[in-house]
Amino acid sequence: MATSADTTARPGPDESARSLRAEVEQLKDEAMRQRTLAHRRADFWARMDIALGFPAALLAGVAGATGLASAQVRVPAAIAALASAGLTAGSSFLRCDGRRRGNKRARQAWASVEARATVALAQGDVTPEVLGALLEYRQEALAAYDGEEPRSAGA
Repeated sequence: MATSADTTARPGPDESARSLRAEVEQLKDEAMRQRTLAHRRADFWARMDIALGFPAALLAGVAGATGLASAQVRVPAAIAALASAGLTAGSSFLRCDGRRRGNKRARQAWASVEARATVALAQGDVTPEVLGALLEYRQEALAAYDGEEPRSAGA
């Protein structure tokens, strides 16, 4: 620690560099965890979309065919149609497909943050500007869940 004439402790250049490097390492670890979590969530929502959508489509088809086949089976066809409508409403309410796409965007954005942090650490000279840029990419990764496209890797 370097001290000035007014006895205020200021970090020396080595301490600042270590502190910046530690921040980038923490950011890289966070990005790795968030990327993995976004991947798991995207898989979950894809499965939910299929679990709700496929039976709904199947029940709708069966209900339509059954209802047209005979007058005696219209009540079971109506029940199947109601079940299909319930599954469709559940899928629509949960927005499974939108959540899956949001998590895929987030996974890509977090992978970009992780890669950029890895490159910054490999280059060795972590500056406040590099950390600032990484924090901006982190904000973009957080926004990716809401439907905003992350900046391209070349930007």
